[in-house]
Amino acid sequence: MYIKRILLGVVLLGLIGGGIFAYTVYGTFFTPNTSFNNEEAIVFIPTDATIEDLKERLSPVLEDFDSFESAADRKGYLDNIKAGRYRVGKGMNNNEIVNSLRSGNLPVKVSFNNQENLNDLAGRIASQIEADSISLVAAFNDKDFLKANGFDDANKISLYIPNSYEFFWNTSAESFRGRMLKEYNRFWTDTRKEKASALGLKPNEVIALASIVHKETAKVDERPTVAGVYLNRLRKRMLLQADPTVIYAIKKETGNFDTIIKRVLYRDLEMDSPYNTYKYAGLPPGPIAMPDITAIDAVLNPKKHNYYYFVANVEKFGYHMFAENLTQHNRNKAQYIRWINAQKIKR
Repeated sequence: MYIKRILLGVVLLGLIGGGIFAYTVYGTFFTPNTSFNNEEAIVFIPTDATIEDLKERLSPVLEDFDSFESAADRKGYLDNIKAGRYRVGKGMNNNEIVNSLRSGNLPVKVSFNNQENLNDLAGRIASQIEADSISLVAAFNDKDFLKANGFDDANKISLYIPNSYEFFWNTSAESFRGRMLKEYNRFWTDTRKEKASALGLKPNEVIALASIVHKETAKVDERPTVAGVYLNRLRKRMLLQADPTVIYAIKKETGNFDTIIKRVLYRDLEMDSPYNTYKYAGLPPGPIAMPDITAIDAVLNPKKHNYYYFVANVEKFGYHMFAENLTQHNRNKAQYIRWINAQKIKR
């Protein structure tokens, strides 16, 4: 009888202990553990993250980080922390949170437009993925990479076609650059290459000209006409005489790409720079900015006409007046000069 009581007591203690253990495990894994009121929170886990990094990133969105850490340890996550961008839904328990962090890396949409130089591009990209601007600049300027893929210091910006792309947040600088090379090669289809060849231009030369067209007009519908002017000039071996190339030459010379120049002066036209198309014939050594796709396609699909000159249209702002000869152009230009003087725009 006494032994039976002892055995019964042991069984009861076991049941109580098992119940406590089961309750603890259930609480650790299956009790809601979020502290925010929105429908979800997005957390970013850096590459080579430690438990301290996890605590820093997750504590603001969890009720109890310690219980999460316990669950993550039991599920083996702490031995294989994954970098990336992750969703934590309102009311998720630790089991669900660990599962999300293990396999729910969310892509980010990376966008960039017509940056004037690769330093600006690096800053833009670094604000959207994990790679910092220093590592991005180093990757962009890697001479071995450039040489192996047919680029040089002057045209290296041609590699980056402005658009929106999906990346994982934890993308490295080298991986970003490699993806951009794939996108560049994908962009230059056989059709686009054939059109460039018919114009007597290589893809990088098309982009160089497109960068001028892009800077000359923001009006997409006018870009094929502007492209046609410059192509007419190239065929006649005339100087391009593009003001945006002079502005770029000034910025490159001073190293200050934030300079705002609204008016090109006659003395600027004498600047000795290979980018000064008033002084040097043909295309500049490389793009003066990063043209968007509409500008590139405007060069590849130019409007056919007999225009060789154009100047800003003061009666239809944003557009230009085109001329077939210098006499006609000088009349248009005089109108523009009167307007710009009346606005007191000196620089």
